[in-house]
Amino acid sequence: MKAGWTVLPNVIFERQRALGLDAIDINIILHIASYWWTAEGKPFPSKRTIAAAMDIEPRTVQRRIAAMEAARLIRREERRSSANGSQTNVYHLDGLIAAAKPYALEKIQERDEKIQAKAARASRKGKPKLSVVKGGA
Repeated sequence: MKAGWTVLPNVIFERQRALGLDAIDINIILHIASYWWTAEGKPFPSKRTIAAAMDIEPRTVQRRIAAMEAARLIRREERRSSANGSQTNVYHLDGLIAAAKPYALEKIQERDEKIQAKAARASRKGKPKLSVVKGGA
């Protein structure tokens, strides 16, 4: 745990196809999220850093992020400073969370329905009826 950990809703992995994400997109999202340390401090890893970790070209990362931005899953925010000029982008994953939310609600509903069905089956059965068996060996 001291080396770091990243949390993402399971539904993003389970419904990645429905969200229009491929394996590279998921990996990029994981890398972006791994730099998200506080709620108010949004992540800002460089495309080069992400690409090096994935052993792909930075241009591939750039294209995939642009596609996810066009799908409104990620939003980039430019960072500039008067001293250094252009810096790495800040990434917002609010669109991804909003897109995944209906699938999460669906999963919760399915789970609740299974729990209710199990409880209904158990209540219909009642208590097990036991009887003493005589003369058995």
